[in-house]
Amino acid sequence: MIADMDLSVGRLLTLIELLQVYRQLNAEEIASRLEVTPRTVRRYITGLQEMGIPVETERGPAGGYRLRRGFKLPPLMLSNDEALVMIIGLLAAQRLGLSASGTAVQGALAKLDRLLPEAQRDQVQAMQDFVSLGLAPVARDHADAATILRLSTAARDRTGIRLTYRSSAGGVTERLVDPYGVAFQSGHWYLVSWDHFRSAMRTFRIDRMVAADSTDEAFDRPADFDVIGYLRQSIGEAVYGTRCEVLLDLTLEQARRRVSPTDGRLEAADGGTVLRFSADDFEWAAAFLASLECDLVVLRPAELRTALRAMAARLRASARAPRRARVADPALPS
Repeated sequence: MIADMDLSVGRLLTLIELLQVYRQLNAEEIASRLEVTPRTVRRYITGLQEMGIPVETERGPAGGYRLRRGFKLPPLMLSNDEALVMIIGLLAAQRLGLSASGTAVQGALAKLDRLLPEAQRDQVQAMQDFVSLGLAPVARDHADAATILRLSTAARDRTGIRLTYRSSAGGVTERLVDPYGVAFQSGHWYLVSWDHFRSAMRTFRIDRMVAADSTDEAFDRPADFDVIGYLRQSIGEAVYGTRCEVLLDLTLEQARRRVSPTDGRLEAADGGTVLRFSADDFEWAAAFLASLECDLVVLRPAELRTALRAMAARLRASARAPRRARVADPALPS
């Protein structure tokens, strides 16, 4: 019954409001206000009662429906779909590193438990216990929710942020930036912004921010700027370890379906598509290229070709038929 009514959540909420405002309404009066039939009203009433809301019925010519005297509705009412979205959102927040201790998530779940009707509370509890998220990658660090709120608000209001930022090497610098947006990618939370110190676009890891204070400096953000697109491209083009170039026997369109923007930069070339990326572990790079399942030519460096040959040799050895082991028969004399 309740599942069927999810399609009419708007009317259900309106019905609850009517029952709070008016002392008593009959089926015809409710049907007129909701633009449904009296039979549908009776189904709605039954559904509310199943959800644990004490709607009383009085029969007779002067009868109708009313809320039990003294009953106060919780300030929060959710459909099944809305409750599921809330639970998944809270689980995702924990999974994505938005709470270091999990106390914020547990506090929000406790409030849901306190505010929802009993029947729906049981459903939400089932979601908490038996819905799991296999998000990958899991956050590698914890981001401060207050900092994310401050940065996203500044991005919306188009006002600057003064950063105190700790680099990967440990040095601390002061930056004045125009925040374009916040995004999660590859296990970390980032701010994408225009850096006045560098006079260029830059990405900043939120877990490395020592302080982030709003300023009164206004800025103009480019129209239709793609925050996540820029972040993925920036990660894919980051220089660390050794730069690698590989010619893939794929069209540019085919390569884009197999190579994430965070894995490297693609460029159409004669005979295929050139993939440029950085690697500090050639065994990993060889495994990554093998996962693309296409013919390829390593343009540079030579160490990557060596790693691919070593991988190929291991795979050939693994594919050999095993020798038949000679097993002694305990029934025969040795």
